[in-house]
Amino acid sequence: MDYLLKTEPSTYSFADLQGEKTTIWDGVSNPVALKNLRGMKPGDRLIIYETGDHKSAVGTAIVVAVDALDPKHPQVKIKAAQALPRPVTLAEVKADKLFADSPLVRQGRLSVVPLRAEQYAFLTGESGASSRRAR
Repeated sequence: MDYLLKTEPSTYSFADLQGEKTTIWDGVSNPVALKNLRGMKPGDRLIIYETGDHKSAVGTAIVVAVDALDPKHPQVKIKAAQALPRPVTLAEVKADKLFADSPLVRQGRLSVVPLRAEQYAFLTGESGASSRRAR
């Protein structure tokens, strides 16, 4: 499964994750976001999305381990992968039909968002992605 994790870069940025290599992703309180965290499995692919002034997907990571013994405070260990070739803005996401029904667009405050494989491909620019990458 693929997910998008939102973070405020002034608190914890993708650059911070790259510097640390791994981190525990916790501190989530929204019930839907918690459910998404508990559903993660080692090997799941992640997009790191910076909120605030950036409002862009900026990098990738991977789930290393999940500790969901305490369902109200699951802890997911993630490992930094690579920066995206270029940031993908929220405006670009909203403009693409792939995201029409996505919680990323419909539930703007949700901090852990499931992604379909084609949405992940769009954000990373992998082959077969939507027209956004034809630049």
